[in-house]
Amino acid sequence: MASNEGFLTEEQRELLKIASQNADILSSSPKSPTSLLPEHQIKVCTGGKAPTVGFAVRHVRRSHSGKLIRVKKDGGGGKGTWGKLLDTDGDSHVDRNDPNYDSGEEPYQLVGATITAPFDEFKKAVVSIIEEYYNTGEVEVAASDLRDLGSFEYHHYFVKRLVSMAMDRHDKEKEMASVLLSALYADVISSDQISQGFIMLLESVDDLALDILDAVDVLALFIARAVVDDILPPAFLTRAMKKFPESSKALQVVQTAEKSYLSAPHHAELVERRWGGTTHVTVEEVKKKIADLLREYVESGDTAEACRCIRELGVSFYHHEVVKRALIVAMEIRSAEPLVLKLLKEAADEGLISSSQMSKGFLRLAESLDDLSLDIPTAKSMFEEMVPVAIAEGWLDASFQKMSEGELREVDDEKVRRYKEEAVTIIHEYFLSDDIPELIRSLEDLAAPEFNPIFLKKLITLAMDRKNREKEMASVLLSSLYTEIFSPDDIVNGFVMLLESAEDTALDILDASNELALFLARAVIDDILVPLNLEEISSKLPPNCTGTETVQMARSLLSARHAGERILRCWGGGTGWAVEDAKDKIIKLLEEYEAGGVVSEACQCIRDIGMPFFNHEVVKKALIMAMEKKNDRMLGLLQECFGEGLITINQMTKGFARIRDGLDDLALDIPDAEEKFRFYVEHAKRNGWLLSSFATGTAGTTAVAAIA
Repeated sequence: MASNEGFLTEEQRELLKIASQNADILSSSPKSPTSLLPEHQIKVCTGGKAPTVGFAVRHVRRSHSGKLIRVKKDGGGGKGTWGKLLDTDGDSHVDRNDPNYDSGEEPYQLVGATITAPFDEFKKAVVSIIEEYYNTGEVEVAASDLRDLGSFEYHHYFVKRLVSMAMDRHDKEKEMASVLLSALYADVISSDQISQGFIMLLESVDDLALDILDAVDVLALFIARAVVDDILPPAFLTRAMKKFPESSKALQVVQTAEKSYLSAPHHAELVERRWGGTTHVTVEEVKKKIADLLREYVESGDTAEACRCIRELGVSFYHHEVVKRALIVAMEIRSAEPLVLKLLKEAADEGLISSSQMSKGFLRLAESLDDLSLDIPTAKSMFEEMVPVAIAEGWLDASFQKMSEGELREVDDEKVRRYKEEAVTIIHEYFLSDDIPELIRSLEDLAAPEFNPIFLKKLITLAMDRKNREKEMASVLLSSLYTEIFSPDDIVNGFVMLLESAEDTALDILDASNELALFLARAVIDDILVPLNLEEISSKLPPNCTGTETVQMARSLLSARHAGERILRCWGGGTGWAVEDAKDKIIKLLEEYEAGGVVSEACQCIRDIGMPFFNHEVVKKALIMAMEKKNDRMLGLLQECFGEGLITINQMTKGFARIRDGLDDLALDIPDAEEKFRFYVEHAKRNGWLLSSFATGTAGTTAVAAIA
């Protein structure tokens, strides 16, 4: 019998036929149970080989309807199949009317969603807070809402938005904006954020002017009002002027604020009343009411009545002004101090003045003590006495001591940091331009004479890390700044600061000690320090430190033979010869004038030297020559130089001062030097050459090589 291997038997064929017929019948109903199909297994006898005829098992699938379907090669499909692996391009259709419809089978599409940044959320919320405030006038609600928002780093934007929205509205909203800023200052918004907000307004004033025709004037008034309300320091105007170019609208705003509003007589009252009367109560009115109730309280001593008046003001957010004004009254009227402290204690105990408002009032007064001391010399000492009393009695939070010290120190540290940045910029520009008058103007613009020692330290430290040219320029600059801007104490304190940090400086500049010794010795030769100053500097330094050794090295340099000439030429080759050359030229022109008597020629020679900061040397040499020659013709030259403005009153005073300080040595060669000098001083004062503060008393100690 032939082998049937690889083919279905007759019995199997019959079973397959029956199954196919049943499947066709059942397939007409979508709900037909597949369990009705025969459970017989279709077995294919392959004998280990692939079948050559019939359905292969791997190409047979059972559909959801129960049919047996031949599938395309590679699983590509056929009706009722899933198609090839990763095949997503087929036209799939889901019948939503199918009873078995599942929405999860629907094709889906990714939709991009915008992620909102915290700053964007803050900007939206801020607009709502401001609009609500303009509608209700509720300062405390606005303050609470802003505080609840958090995002304190964005508060400068709130300042900008509040003011810019008010600028385009009526006077009522402008006044409300100023009142709100004053209320939020320090409690909610820091002073730095206030300043930053106004800088942003200045930066955007060009855009604001497109919609608001008088934007420059309105913003100027907002800035002036902020200064009057003590939420912007007056120094803000100076910094802003330097920040913006001359042709900008921002600079126009600052100049308008300063010249049109803050420089006018009674400017505070005028500025505060510019939008006055349009809110429920203006800041000026509140201040006046506070002043009145405190005056009445001091006269009557009725604490209950004073508390009632404070309560009736209805400005709990502004109670810090009550605290500040009350403390000032206590300083102005010493007999009123116990009454004032009693009122503040009572107000705190009743909960009338909150702890934060009390601390804020004390802090605001602490920040203005320097100005207050000009009118009340004992202001600082009284304040220092009142703070411990208030803390001990429990109506001032004990943390105020640390908080005030920390904040004031932070303010001072910030001022010093900014000054250092400005100073470094000025010094770098000087090293590039060699323009001493411009540097002097820049220093005067900084208006921070208390930091002069810091400038000296920065100048020499930067010069030490450069070439001989810059070192010589630094010494020449110190000589020109002396008495013009720097006092003798400034010079001494600056060198003390340098020597205190000598060890740290040596980490970056290997020869720092020798360089500092040369700067010290050069300062003595240039008459901006006297030998006694070296003793003073040494006494302020720790014993056996690098700084003390540097002072001793400077003394050794000064005691050497021909010390003056050597030290003057120690950095020669850059501008190092300028001072020595100038001295030689001054002597020659004075000798020529003595011989020829041509005043105009002598003045032109002084002008040609091109060192106006060194004209005090002309005065000094001219006076010495007049004493030696016993010829007063030199006074005529000085009169002409002063009349032409060639030698300023400062340079004239400086020259006379150098003669006065060296009179003892000068008297060894010119016996009547002191008598002649007194005559010259009287002559100079009659002609207005000297500052009124100039005294003729001798210094008693002279500088080494002061009179050459």
